[in-house]
Amino acid sequence: MPKFTDPNVLVGLDSPDDAAVYRVREDLAIVQTVDYFTPVVDDPYTFGQIAAANSLSDIYTMGTQPLFALNVIGYPAKQLPMDYLVEILRGGADKAAEAGIAIIGGHTIEDKEPKYGLVVTGVIHPEHILTKSTAKPGDVLILTKPLGLGVITTGIKRGEVCAEDIQQAILTMATLNKAAAEVMLEVGVSACTDITGFGLLGHLREMAAGSGVSATIYSKSVPVLDAAWPLVEKGIIPGGSKKNLQFLQSYLENPENVSPETLLLLADAQTSGGLLMAVSEEKADQMVRALKGRKDVLASAVIGHVTAGPVGTIKIVP
Repeated sequence: MPKFTDPNVLVGLDSPDDAAVYRVREDLAIVQTVDYFTPVVDDPYTFGQIAAANSLSDIYTMGTQPLFALNVIGYPAKQLPMDYLVEILRGGADKAAEAGIAIIGGHTIEDKEPKYGLVVTGVIHPEHILTKSTAKPGDVLILTKPLGLGVITTGIKRGEVCAEDIQQAILTMATLNKAAAEVMLEVGVSACTDITGFGLLGHLREMAAGSGVSATIYSKSVPVLDAAWPLVEKGIIPGGSKKNLQFLQSYLENPENVSPETLLLLADAQTSGGLLMAVSEEKADQMVRALKGRKDVLASAVIGHVTAGPVGTIKIVP
């Protein structure tokens, strides 16, 4: 991509983050993101909810609240009934309403398979922006949703997941990061990102590299959905998770300390995963207590800490 020199671009391609930030005046900046993907579940309404929750998450990580959204849609209108599209859009609209915003436009194209997501816009004071590149040595790492969603959605496609475990995965993906973000703003953090396609290790590597630090992960403290373990032991692993782990090999210290299954789950490509916060040690206990007090926060796990080691590396501790 060409380089841009506009001084009002506060967060852009020079320091990639979860959303772009553009200053429009000294006390106001626009925060904007776009995300969309193909269905991860069969039910179109549920797919719409999950895709919307995933798109909204990038705004929450930046320390602000969304204002409005636009639909982004690809749909095979000649192969699938339009009622399915209506349900996808209804799911997205209901999830946006849960976030307190409206979807006020969008764009649709003919495509070979369904794709759905949102462009989401928010605003923030330029001095209050949160990024993934400001973690500090000594910070505690806290995760707000369990891992294993990539493995489980792959298992669903292969008919290997029971109805109860499917519902648990759907609940996890469709839960907004809104409550966790509100707690994050109340308590205060050094840095934040969300866990999506690059997996926990991939997004943590981005945080560490951007912040000029390294990190340590306590593998046994990382929450994982129970249904994921038997699936990964059967070798039911999405291609994206395998690629994540392959890419990360040179950034991992002591990966042999944990089982191959654990390592794959730490790199598992998530859909609408939780927030990963870097919190000062002094505020860590307060953050965990506050997260546990919110019913819409699915986890409040201390999973590691930030260190001053080789930049961008991650030490795996059993």
